Amino acid sequence: MAKKTKTVIFDSNPGRNAQTFGIARQLDTDMDLIHEPSVGVIGTKGDSQCYLGVQRKVEAIHEHLRGRLGRDDGQLPMRLVQPEYTVATSDGMRNGTREMRYSLIGREVTHDTICEHLSASGLEGTIAVVACDKPPVGTLAGLLEHNRPAIIMSDGPIRPGKDSVTEEPIDIVTVFQVAGHPDAEYKKRLAKEACPGYGSCGGMFTYNTMQTFIGVVGMQPLEMVAPPSDDPRRLNEFPKLLVDYLKGMIERGHTPRDIVTRDAIRNAVIVSMAVGGSTNVLLHAPEIARAAGFRSFAEDIMSPEEFNHLSQHVVPVLTDARPYGVYSMVDIDEKGGVQVIVKALMDAGLLNGDTLTCTGETLSEQVARLKTADVDGAVIYSVEKPYKPTGGLRVLGGNLSPEFSAVLKLAGVEGGLENNKFVGRARIFNGEQALLDALEDAPDSFKNHDMVIVRYEGPSGAPGMPEMLDSTSRITTLCRDKDIVVGLMTDARFSGGSVGLVIGHVGPEAALGGPIAFLQDGDEIIADLDANELNCTQLQDADTLASRKAVWEKEVDENGGIHPLCGEVNTRLLNRMRRSAVSAVYGAGMHPDRALWVPEPRDEKKSDFVPQNKYREGSRKAF
Repeated sequence: MAKKTKTVIFDSNPGRNAQTFGIARQLDTDMDLIHEPSVGVIGTKGDSQCYLGVQRKVEAIHEHLRGRLGRDDGQLPMRLVQPEYTVATSDGMRNGTREMRYSLIGREVTHDTICEHLSASGLEGTIAVVACDKPPVGTLAGLLEHNRPAIIMSDGPIRPGKDSVTEEPIDIVTVFQVAGHPDAEYKKRLAKEACPGYGSCGGMFTYNTMQTFIGVVGMQPLEMVAPPSDDPRRLNEFPKLLVDYLKGMIERGHTPRDIVTRDAIRNAVIVSMAVGGSTNVLLHAPEIARAAGFRSFAEDIMSPEEFNHLSQHVVPVLTDARPYGVYSMVDIDEKGGVQVIVKALMDAGLLNGDTLTCTGETLSEQVARLKTADVDGAVIYSVEKPYKPTGGLRVLGGNLSPEFSAVLKLAGVEGGLENNKFVGRARIFNGEQALLDALEDAPDSFKNHDMVIVRYEGPSGAPGMPEMLDSTSRITTLCRDKDIVVGLMTDARFSGGSVGLVIGHVGPEAALGGPIAFLQDGDEIIADLDANELNCTQLQDADTLASRKAVWEKEVDENGGIHPLCGEVNTRLLNRMRRSAVSAVYGAGMHPDRALWVPEPRDEKKSDFVPQNKYREGSRKAF
């Protein structure tokens, strides 16, 4: 690892000092500390309920941090900077619209903003409060690149709503799934009741998948993951703990890259499988690994073959959680929090408990200190008697996914797999809006075992790789109502709230001439979960593939180098995404010339630890 150096950007120059003195005076901190390394708090803001609780936590932590700075014993002799915020959009309010293209881009914008603030301010200690699902990943990536002591706290999930008629708990996915209901008043009532209070999505959607990931990877204290946003501990107890933990990191010289190691990332991926987590983890984990200094997630962290072996044979789903189950993150908190899940997996030999965390403890030491409870058997299950026998995620290769990028959330599949295989007929939609129009205007046109293909919605094609909660929710409802199975395959991505036989991240994407671009209506599509392949029968014929590819290339040439079915670009940000987005297997982020930039690449020696589920025969194969 590169040598850790402190950055002090202020000196005796009176011009540079003037505003620094002014800030110290306004923040009521010691002016004699202005030449010392700086510390501060950052947060994420946006236009949804996800972010409404963030500022109060940032201000509470900032005030506690301010009171801990000084030259007395036990204090931090450091300069305080004012809080800084990043911005992001609301997934919930944008799904099914063209504005949804900015959702994943929000991860990149957060990353850029964090990098600018950390580097320009020379921050030597940072506490970040994050909300929603893309900003936390952008924040962590920025902290890893800056690589100075830092710690994260997720703001917390929203509490479930309640259907005033049935008294059943409901959430945002509930109301997406009634979008096709004929009763407008019914839809309006549920929409009003689904999201009371504030906080990020409450099910095991992308937000809670990634907050759990950040906790397990070691950058967030485990006890701070699951409590709801309005939990009093987030204002009254956690600020002191966060400052204590940051102070410890600074004194020990621990940085994010000391924590986010290969084994820590592997732990976090395994837990993501065990909670039936969002498919988006397979976009975010590679980006986090890149920022931590690894060149390739597949080569340096976990190969697709190992990922699938663990999901198929070793790691079960332990939580009965939304969207595939019943309970929310609030229920998981009431049963002891995510540390209960971590303990169950660790006891089964599936996690490396020796990884370092932001508290200064190893993962196993942190679990022990929290006096972690055992599983309750209803919300959180044991590894020996799991909720579902196989892990929640699967990645697929085959002639439609030569990059081995396609991902299926197996935990959310409700039917259609016969002998672990789905065989369907391709129904082509060039863009999500065409699919939404068909679902709205001609729902009866969808037949059993259709495989809907939505293309030109990838990182470059859309651009922005929008998620498709609106589409998948409507298809889910349609399938339930008609007792049919309709699959969906796309070069875009899905919400963590999506269920059904949905396969995303198919790459290379259509805009770059991936095989998905050459599909035609009626083609036979086979998803084989034994072989972990996604294939088109017609494209196995070399002549058919060549002729279809030639037609596509001619259309691109005649349109100036970009396929005419790609989405419009009318802002600099969309143009930047189109021209710099990398494939889903690398995280679908923005990197110049499509080449991954890895800050201070690391050559970390692989440990001897291999996940070994002692409850499963034949699961001890080493990789």
